[in-house]
Amino acid sequence: MSKESSETRQPDASAITGRVASEIERQLRLPLAPGLYLVATPIGHLADMTVRAIATLANADVIYCEDTRHSRTLLSHYAIHVPLRPYHEHNADEQRPRILRELADDRAVALISDAGTPLVSDPGFKLVRECCALGHQVTAIPGPSATLTALTVAGLPTDAFFFAGFLPAKEGARRSRLAELAAVPGTLIFFEAPTRAAATLTDLATVLGKREAAVARELTKLHEEVRRGRLPDLADALATEPPKGEIVIVVGPPQPAEVDDTMIEIELAPALEKLSLRDASRVVAETLNVPKARVYDVALALKRRAES
Repeated sequence: MSKESSETRQPDASAITGRVASEIERQLRLPLAPGLYLVATPIGHLADMTVRAIATLANADVIYCEDTRHSRTLLSHYAIHVPLRPYHEHNADEQRPRILRELADDRAVALISDAGTPLVSDPGFKLVRECCALGHQVTAIPGPSATLTALTVAGLPTDAFFFAGFLPAKEGARRSRLAELAAVPGTLIFFEAPTRAAATLTDLATVLGKREAAVARELTKLHEEVRRGRLPDLADALATEPPKGEIVIVVGPPQPAEVDDTMIEIELAPALEKLSLRDASRVVAETLNVPKARVYDVALALKRRAES
């Protein structure tokens, strides 16, 4: 397709609208079985609600949320009129028995957070554990997640990652926690308040060094921004220009330490006592994750020195 035709092509709004409306109607007609439904909600853009999430909330008997005022805006946007009740860290112990009684009465209960996927840095873990222990059905309705959204736009490795949530507010505790995470063999993901983002970046640079990182701000919202660079550079930038809005910090994994010839020789010495030069080179190459040809050359040099 040419550039001109791709620019002038318009979507078939009528057909798409009809298909979407048809799917929403179909989902709304499906009976919602009793159980607990963990429903992901937008992290900013209201249009990120899935069709299934809308239908689940509309068909639920009751919806538990962190802040009823905040969640009422979302429900009003989609004309959903279901009773809202608060469920947050301050009243969870009081509300859990009530929810479990509702589930025992074969009711469909939905749990949402202020934004994103429930239980991710939000209350709900104990509720899910008790529901599972009592045999109640627990269903996840997937959707928006600040953690995965930041990870995918950061430009950093995604094959292995570790979500560490919020770091401690005090510098000493924060640096201690970062020291514990320094050896994690994957990309690190943190949530942070804008008022502490600059200090956290400074500590990240101090503890983790010059790793590649990204600071994602206001994801999916009007002023979305992703800054990418080395930790010291990002720390300097945020120190002079404090960020505003919701912050996710993504830090690349540790780089493997450079293997020098001395390290190879140390590994080769005991291996050569038991194995042939070729087999010892293969074993050491696999152990240190370096090319076999390089280890073989070091082994030959080591052998020559021993014979001279």
